[in-house]
Amino acid sequence: MDGASIRGGLPGGADTTGTESGTEPSSTGTPKAVWIVWALLGLNTLGSAGKTIVTLPRSLIQMATMGALVAAFALALVLNLRLRIRPSAFVFLLTLLLVPSVISSMHLEVGLGALFRCFRLTLFVGTLWLLSRWWDGSLTFVRYHIRMYFAVLGSVAAGLVISPGTAMPEYYGGRLVGALWPLTPPQIGQYSAVIIGLTVLLLLGRRATGASAALIIVPTFVLLAMTHTRTATIGLLIGLVLAIGSLVLTSAAARRFFTWSVLCATVAAVAFASALQTWFMRGQDKESFSNLTGRAKVWDALLAEPRSVPEKVFGVGLGDKSFGGLPIDNSWLAVYNEQGLIGVVLVAAIIIVLGGVALLRPPSLQRACAIFLISYVAISSYTEAGLGDASPYLLHLALAASLLATPAEATPLAPPAVARRGIPRRARNREVT
Repeated sequence: MDGASIRGGLPGGADTTGTESGTEPSSTGTPKAVWIVWALLGLNTLGSAGKTIVTLPRSLIQMATMGALVAAFALALVLNLRLRIRPSAFVFLLTLLLVPSVISSMHLEVGLGALFRCFRLTLFVGTLWLLSRWWDGSLTFVRYHIRMYFAVLGSVAAGLVISPGTAMPEYYGGRLVGALWPLTPPQIGQYSAVIIGLTVLLLLGRRATGASAALIIVPTFVLLAMTHTRTATIGLLIGLVLAIGSLVLTSAAARRFFTWSVLCATVAAVAFASALQTWFMRGQDKESFSNLTGRAKVWDALLAEPRSVPEKVFGVGLGDKSFGGLPIDNSWLAVYNEQGLIGVVLVAAIIIVLGGVALLRPPSLQRACAIFLISYVAISSYTEAGLGDASPYLLHLALAASLLATPAEATPLAPPAVARRGIPRRARNREVT
């Protein structure tokens, strides 16, 4: 997928959809190497556990992902040697989140790995600060995001073709996993949902042609269906409803899409009710479904665990987002366990600040994309962990922050003295006033 295809549409024409502001920020000053930095950040947040066609040692995968983060920081530093950054409440709050992370990790209750994770989070936040120089409210980083995760899903599709048995193992109930790079069904579902949502919005905003959008949406939707990931599907639907709803009053295309989507969803719900229910239940009984596949039991045990006052305030240190050997699978409880109540307050502040800024912005395509990302992450946080550490969810929110950034105003240049010599004094006085 090249940049031209996703930028397709009617550039320079009149805005008949209400999604173009007419003064869209220009991203011509963004170096192309920034795309490499963003891709390296994405590589750092990929998974590192699971069976693949060719067995990859977990230490080797972790070395590759950590090396990607170090390379991202180094390249961002080279591109921004003067350390020019833009004020960002999002990155500032992430920086504050480092405080409880370091304080709790210094006790080494979860081992030296906690300090390593603090170092990783510090590099991640530092790279975002360096990239903030190019956050101008344009769609540049949206295209980076789509290309990056579409490439990841390309490796998932390749693994499915090469070894269907490895890509859809029995221990995951036949759900799609990464066979070339270890990726779990929730991860693949997350990437698929984000790509589909952003591409739909670009199509509505006439920043992508119908053919290029279909080339992305159709195969990605197939992969999403094969993961049987309920959280990603619900997040996609609700996120799109909120994002398109923010454009309904100003965009005729959004109104038409919303109307047809509701109609088609109603027909599909009636015609394929049984198939949809089977897909949604994934062969689980009502008890397993009600306790969220065992998640509720882990959550109850975590909340019932006796804690000292420092542990309640600062947490026990950055870990692997598990409790008692089982995954927590809830961002808020994971943050509470590892970074304490201070971490929970800071993460809540991040969501509230980004959501509040998005609501205060005038209707635009950038605002709609930001609303989609924020709402998707907020919904996913209930059954997925990652808001307190370097993760794809923080990368999604960083993209939202870049979309909500106000473009830097250009300083007008004074007319050259040579060009002013022939202007009479009276005319120059009028020019100044």
